[in-house]
Amino acid sequence: MLKTVVIGSGSWGTALAQVLVDNAREVVLWGKNPKEIDDINLRHQNTRFFPDVTLHESLKATCDLNVVRDADLLVLSVPTIAVEELCIKIGALVEKPVIVVNTSKGFHPQTNERMSNVIRRFMPKDKLKSVVSLIGPSHAEEVVLRMLTTICAVSLCEEDACSVQELFSNEYLRVYRGDDEVGSEIGVALKNAIAVASGVLSGVGYGDNTKAALITRGLAEMIRYGVALGGRAETFMGLTGIGDLIVTCTSVHSRNFQAGYEIGTHNSARYFWENNTKTVEGVRTAKVVYEVAKQKQIDMPIVEEIYRVLYEDKKPQQSARDLMLRDLKHEMK
Repeated sequence: MLKTVVIGSGSWGTALAQVLVDNAREVVLWGKNPKEIDDINLRHQNTRFFPDVTLHESLKATCDLNVVRDADLLVLSVPTIAVEELCIKIGALVEKPVIVVNTSKGFHPQTNERMSNVIRRFMPKDKLKSVVSLIGPSHAEEVVLRMLTTICAVSLCEEDACSVQELFSNEYLRVYRGDDEVGSEIGVALKNAIAVASGVLSGVGYGDNTKAALITRGLAEMIRYGVALGGRAETFMGLTGIGDLIVTCTSVHSRNFQAGYEIGTHNSARYFWENNTKTVEGVRTAKVVYEVAKQKQIDMPIVEEIYRVLYEDKKPQQSARDLMLRDLKHEMK
């Protein structure tokens, strides 16, 4: 049996660790917050993220990173900003090559690399068997309640993608496989920026018609951008494209949507910048994608407007108006 360590005792790490316990797998959850670890071990709760949820009583957690030493598989469930540091620490501890499962949806904060490439760069080559990204339309708040969910195990290594697929799949979590690492990782990152825009429009007061338009045209931008960077167009019609885009643009669970909604209700990003304390991946993703799209001359009008709202203090209502008054064009061109 593969010994699995889930790195990160936040909402998604906790939910995925419980999935593995449900599946009778050998798993330990690692976190750096002693209060969270005690909450899980002693009270079978993680009240910071799931106030009213009782976790599986067999779920065990620790603050000792040495738990990774004899692991076969490591699940990195941390913000993108923490992946580099943890890969360096883990790489110095593991005693054999491991499968590293990435669940982060974003880019490296300095180099803008996709997460799989970050892991390959900072894990010692003799300690890394392969990288599998476990990504798709999923909110931890629902998975921890065992609500029906589908996600995708994406890897350049088919054998290890199969292993991860079998490890996590059960009656409420169905895992598919994929091999378009570029397209999938771009899709799940870029949809966060579109979800910020969705929240902004809802906060301003627009309704379902507007959200449908944003998701549809946002998908067009995701495909345009992803294909230009080497992804396959069909990938964006799957779980890591349109699937993740829908759930993140429409759910109150989404931090990206919540951040955008706050910006929309104030008709300005200033309040967000002055008061936000959470990791909102879409805010940085919007900047990365805007800059790369400009460099490569990829047409990204929604991303451009959300960038201007976030970083140039443009009023959301004006951005929405400017999007609607762009030059008229054929939908498929």
